[in-house]
Amino acid sequence: MTDDLVDTNVWLELLLERERAEEARQFFNQVEADLLAITEFSLYSLGIILTRLHKGEVFHEFLSDTLNDSAVRCIRLNTEELKQILVVQRQFQLDFDDAYQYVAATRNGYTLISFDHDFDRTALGRKTPAQVV
Repeated sequence: MTDDLVDTNVWLELLLERERAEEARQFFNQVEADLLAITEFSLYSLGIILTRLHKGEVFHEFLSDTLNDSAVRCIRLNTEELKQILVVQRQFQLDFDDAYQYVAATRNGYTLISFDHDFDRTALGRKTPAQVV
C-alpha cells in the first residue's frame, strides 16, 4: 500500500456533507491515517472556504481531528518545488492549485486521491477514494 496525498476536494466533500461525502467517509475510515498526507496549500484552502461559509468551528474540529489527533502528515513545497508548479501547469494545462498537488504528490511518491478529472491527463493520474478502498 502506498502513501496517499488527499486533494482538497475530497476533504471538502466530507466536511460539507456534499454528494460524495459517504465515499470520502469510507475512504478515511478504511485507510490508516499514517498513510495519508495533506498539503499546506490544501489546509489553507480549507480554512478559507470553511470560514467564508461561516463554518469556522468545522475548520477548528478538522485541525484537531486531522492534524493534532491523527498521524496525517502536512507537507509543503520548497522554493524549487514551487518553481516546478509553473512547468507542470504548462505541461498538463492545470490550474495553480492542481499543479501544486501534482508536484507535491510526485516529489513525495504519493498516490493522488482526488475527485478532479483534470489529473487524468497527467502522468501521475489520480484515484478516487472508492478506487482505494
